[in-house]
Amino acid sequence: MYNDIRLEKGMYNLSGKSFTAALEELDPSSAYCGTPLEKLDAFERQLKRFNIRVSGQDCDRVEKFFSSTETAVLFPEFVTRCIRKGFDETVISSVCAAKTINCSSKYLGCVLDDDDEYTTTDQGVELPAATVTEDTVGITLGKYGRLISASYEAVRQQRLDVFGVMLRSIGVKLAVSVAKEAFTVLKTGAASISGNELTYAKLAELYGKFDCFDMTTVIAPPDLAAKIAAMDQIAETCSYSEGKLILPFGAELIKSAAADSNTIIGIDRRFALEFITSTDLVMETDKLIDRQLDQITVSITCGFKKIAADAVKVLTIGS
Repeated sequence: MYNDIRLEKGMYNLSGKSFTAALEELDPSSAYCGTPLEKLDAFERQLKRFNIRVSGQDCDRVEKFFSSTETAVLFPEFVTRCIRKGFDETVISSVCAAKTINCSSKYLGCVLDDDDEYTTTDQGVELPAATVTEDTVGITLGKYGRLISASYEAVRQQRLDVFGVMLRSIGVKLAVSVAKEAFTVLKTGAASISGNELTYAKLAELYGKFDCFDMTTVIAPPDLAAKIAAMDQIAETCSYSEGKLILPFGAELIKSAAADSNTIIGIDRRFALEFITSTDLVMETDKLIDRQLDQITVSITCGFKKIAADAVKVLTIGS
């Protein structure tokens, strides 16, 4: 049971396992089906065990994690989860078709050669071939990170919900820097059109450039996204779904500061982009456990690869 688990620093250093995975192995969530704890994962059950409240009116303060040596072990996972939540709530999760875990900082992947037209084939004639080969040009994954300076004395009295929001904001900004690389990969070599100014007709032309694939997502910098949202044709016919702005032709409008100032990217998110990472968010757990918060680094090593070239089109406005 979750009450009997001994929490130790070494649980963060098990090869190929996250802290939560190590906890789940000792305390499987499947054992709680049909109980009041079935909606909690192994980490959340440890928070309940030690009565650490991370949200709500009676939210605890940071120092609650350091009331014992065992509860201190939970603090790095709390920090990581907050930053990861901020990272995952951004544009990256909305534009990637697949996520690949790679064991090194170099990635080859595969290339699909499927340019022949899909038509009928006469009897006895060999079918046109779609060829999948290993890529000859490798992708070097980049490291993105932040150095967080905050002494224990400065944060110990902070409410955990407020401190968690601060950490989430770091995750959001980290994701924006990563998204810049994603958009660069999408644009490179993509079929494009241009216009002197942004009009609804140009957006419709971008939509019309998709043939086999569909334009499910439109990515625009803040100023161009605002212009799109203000267009009469959009204002009259757009819809909202779970807080997302859906354009008349069914594409979700994504506003991102990571997008180039004069570029709108249309994609079929089901086929356009592969997200490759060699690590989850990496943090110096020992320092967090020992209250040495003066300089803590958080980083992720990742990169992107275009999957289907025809699933991406670009509209360039002005110069």
